Amino acid sequence: MTTLGAATPRMSWRTPGVIIVCGCLMAILSFGPRSALGFFLTPMSQDNGWGRDVFSLALAVQNLLWGAAQPFAGAIADRYGALRVLAGGALMYVLGLALMAHSQSPAMLELSAGVLLGFGLSGCSFNVVLAAFGKLLPEGWRSLAFGAGTAAGSFGQFLFSPLAVALKDAYGWQSALMIFAGLCLVMLPLSLALATERNVAAPGAAASQSLKQAVSEALGHRSYMLLVLGFFTCGFQLAFITVHMPAYLADQGLSASVGGWTIAIIGLFNIVGSLSSGWLGARLPKRYILSVIYLIRALAVLAFISFPVTPASAILFGAVMGLMWLSTVPPTNGLIAMMFGTRWLAMLAGFAFFSHQVGGFLGVWIGGLAYERTGSYDVVWWLSILFGVLSALVNLPIIEKPVQRIAEARAM
Repeated sequence: MTTLGAATPRMSWRTPGVIIVCGCLMAILSFGPRSALGFFLTPMSQDNGWGRDVFSLALAVQNLLWGAAQPFAGAIADRYGALRVLAGGALMYVLGLALMAHSQSPAMLELSAGVLLGFGLSGCSFNVVLAAFGKLLPEGWRSLAFGAGTAAGSFGQFLFSPLAVALKDAYGWQSALMIFAGLCLVMLPLSLALATERNVAAPGAAASQSLKQAVSEALGHRSYMLLVLGFFTCGFQLAFITVHMPAYLADQGLSASVGGWTIAIIGLFNIVGSLSSGWLGARLPKRYILSVIYLIRALAVLAFISFPVTPASAILFGAVMGLMWLSTVPPTNGLIAMMFGTRWLAMLAGFAFFSHQVGGFLGVWIGGLAYERTGSYDVVWWLSILFGVLSALVNLPIIEKPVQRIAEARAM
């Protein structure tokens, strides 16, 4: 059983409201600091005599390992419960931030900002939080809760972007990272509210289905593979903009504060976008929502690079992209839950997220490489447009219905 009362009778304090609030706070603390790391690119590179490609590679590794570890973190959470995954991920995340503050070599930066933060995020980020929502909350709460958890991550981006600039200017980049590490310790008590039982299964979903069977079923499902393929673009666009936008705006002669507010505005407007996406996902075909999101992103990038960059155009771009930013997550998770149930939701969402993070790896890495080779980010902007259009097309053929075993179980 996955209903809250049946699954966790000994923890009656965990009402749906408490679970959602604690999960949203975890999403804020996990997503906030990592979304602000782009503001450390310039000062860390200058102080250590690095090119932008060094910092870019470390964060590219972070994105790749975050994605690669996500299916495994999800499988552990599905089988043994979410608590140990969330708490373990939070500890690695804190350690990664603390070591990043004292990195003086590319190898140490790749270990801290790349490996530790990447693995840490796979355990404590909104992916596992949303899967816990799917298991602990009644079905009527899920779509809105998916939107709220995603929006909370965006609020973390809105909160931590100007905070990173302020702390860096006031105390230096090393102290700013240490303060972030201290704040993230709060995730440990919050994870208690999201504990799920071992081998919890959804009503009507074959509880006896093994991990191997779940993977085989998903990888042989055409609509799931189209969903996973389209999610690549989301990661490519988001990671490139998050890491390189502050430096790109500085190259255009704008101040660091404009970069801070642009990233913050993205986070602020994505609160609206994610909540709206979650609400619409319960009322409209999710594949159409995804296609529209990817198409609008491509058009927004095209408009942004077609005109001179000013503070006003940067903020406007941030607002439009913010509405589309993580609004792909609620319909993506909703489609996976609809097609396969919630038994292996964290793992199957993790495979989709791996595709997302492969895109993120390439977006960050190619961004730094392209700048060092050409002195410009133009090629990456055009790739973002191309991938956006392709993903808008890829999502259209998705069939929104449960797999046969789920449909048969619900009919019984």
